[in-house]
Amino acid sequence: MLTGKQKRFLRSKAHHLNPIFQVGKGGVNENMIGHIADALEARELLKVSILQNCDEDRDTVAARLTKGTKAELVQVIGNTIVLYKESRENKQLMLPKVK
Repeated sequence: MLTGKQKRFLRSKAHHLNPIFQVGKGGVNENMIGHIADALEARELLKVSILQNCDEDRDTVAARLTKGTKAELVQVIGNTIVLYKESRENKQLMLPKVK
């Protein structure tokens, strides 16, 4: 689990990112979860945008993505979800230490 300080750090890092995935009418599916998991391995931190025509609410989408990708939910703001997962091969972000 991420601490408040770590989430603040990740939010500041995610601020300038553009969403690279969009959840639309079809909602969240296994194929999308696989692609997002691969992108998290490469980038560690990413944004997912929820389109207007999505049938599921944003909290449901966020819960399904975090569970499916085994990532941490950094924040849900508007129709954007920020996800973080520490990369095994491609470590880029150094989180603030937990005391």
